[in-house]
Amino acid sequence: MGAASATLNQGQEHGKDQAEAWRPAVNPWIIALAVTLATFMEVLDTSIANVALPHIAGSLSAGQDESTWVLTSYLVSNAIVLPLSGWLSSILGRKNFYMGCVALFTVSSFLCGLAPNLATLIICRVLQGAGGGGLQPSEQAILADTFPPAKRGMAFAVYGMAVVTAPAIGPTLGGWITDNFTWRWIFFINIPVGILSILLTSRLIQDPPYFKRRKLSETHIDYVGLGFVGLGLGALQIVLDKGQRDDWFDSNFIITLSLISAAALIFVTIWEWKHKDPIIDLHLFRDRTFGVSNLLMFMLGFALLGSTLLIPLFSQTLLGYTAQEAGLALMPGGFTIIILLPLVGFLLSRYTPRWLLLLGLIILSFSLFHMTGFDLQIDFRTLATARVIQAAGMAFLFVPINTAAYAFLPRDKNNAASGLMNLARNIGGSVGISIVTTMLDRRTQQHLNDFASHLSAGSSALQNMIRGASRAMMAHGASAAGANQRAYALVQGTAARQATMLAYIDCFQFLGFAILAMIPMVFLMKKSKPGGGMAVH
Repeated sequence: MGAASATLNQGQEHGKDQAEAWRPAVNPWIIALAVTLATFMEVLDTSIANVALPHIAGSLSAGQDESTWVLTSYLVSNAIVLPLSGWLSSILGRKNFYMGCVALFTVSSFLCGLAPNLATLIICRVLQGAGGGGLQPSEQAILADTFPPAKRGMAFAVYGMAVVTAPAIGPTLGGWITDNFTWRWIFFINIPVGILSILLTSRLIQDPPYFKRRKLSETHIDYVGLGFVGLGLGALQIVLDKGQRDDWFDSNFIITLSLISAAALIFVTIWEWKHKDPIIDLHLFRDRTFGVSNLLMFMLGFALLGSTLLIPLFSQTLLGYTAQEAGLALMPGGFTIIILLPLVGFLLSRYTPRWLLLLGLIILSFSLFHMTGFDLQIDFRTLATARVIQAAGMAFLFVPINTAAYAFLPRDKNNAASGLMNLARNIGGSVGISIVTTMLDRRTQQHLNDFASHLSAGSSALQNMIRGASRAMMAHGASAAGANQRAYALVQGTAARQATMLAYIDCFQFLGFAILAMIPMVFLMKKSKPGGGMAVH
């Protein structure tokens, strides 16, 4: 009996050594570029349609508010599939699941471009979001398995170029395509990329030997967990996307969905924790490094998409930039990330992720506090430089967060971990956009009220301004009554612009403090050695 046990243990150790020694037959960097192609396309689609909404609404005879479901439907289905990707990969096989997602995304993109009405477009966007939801987690898991721990930093740098730069260039590219062609080409451009991705994936990628595909006949599908995950995340995404538009909790629709989301997510957390074969492996959060990495990834999405919304909006509404000029202001930041990410990947082989994370949080919070010095007279260079500093902070965060997250997890948990990490970033981005849009509106109104208290009819400064403006307008041919009305309108417009400027400053300050508060979290991570010494399998 003892001999048999020893033989069994030796066999297990030999299998473990084989798994550790496994390397893909193709150059890992070719695999990295192949899987990044589809991910870039998918992330781009989360923001590329934003600027085309008025054109879509007009073309399909829909209202502006109705057309926003084109964005919401994609985000909802995307959020639902993200945490399920690990479970689906274990049943279908990771390569098959990834190729299926690319195929679904490509076909649904084609159907979106052909959509004859808004209802058809929304249905196709749901399918597109479902296909896209499996791409990011699958790519991260493929990279984590393809590269040894010492080289994962560089691998995640390639992935980071796609995930961080795509949302920034999406609106600019979408605006250019819409202006020069038609909004339907926003979806048609995905087709050649999708076909190329499927061809490359089928030839280059293989599942590692330690990836055990479960037989569907032997799998007990957790229908309860599956249903409540979809319900909870779907309702949450609708609340975050529609909340500000419907005035939050003054809307019965938002209140109802908020209660449904909270109840469903609380229930599914308890259910999945106790279930023998969960579709979402929440036990991964027992590793505090993985838990902190998810929190930091949430905040990275929070700051990235929150500021990516604020900067173009600020430049267009207050500085008078066109959509293309606003996009160009973001572009130097994108180039900064592309340049710095490989450097960060290299530094991870020399330094522990904790120190790079600390540096990234300091730079990112500094950049956001630097933006509180903006005013209505800043030039293009100032705006672009601020974005460059911010991009540098994000570069020093994205790769170390991903590298640290997988450091102490078994390799067979990479798929489940990838789904949770990408969900954290996506939900963080949605929360960030919701908070800054709400805060921008509320703080603008608050500052207007504060100004109004000082703009009384008896104010000598106000009367002097009115008289001076009236004389200037009368000198240009306006009547006395007309000049006086225009002078008051000028004062009102000036107050509104100043109030909005102060609201933007409040938003940047809030984001800066939120990132600064994450610094202590870095020290909760387990101490680790640079490079390959981190991983424990």
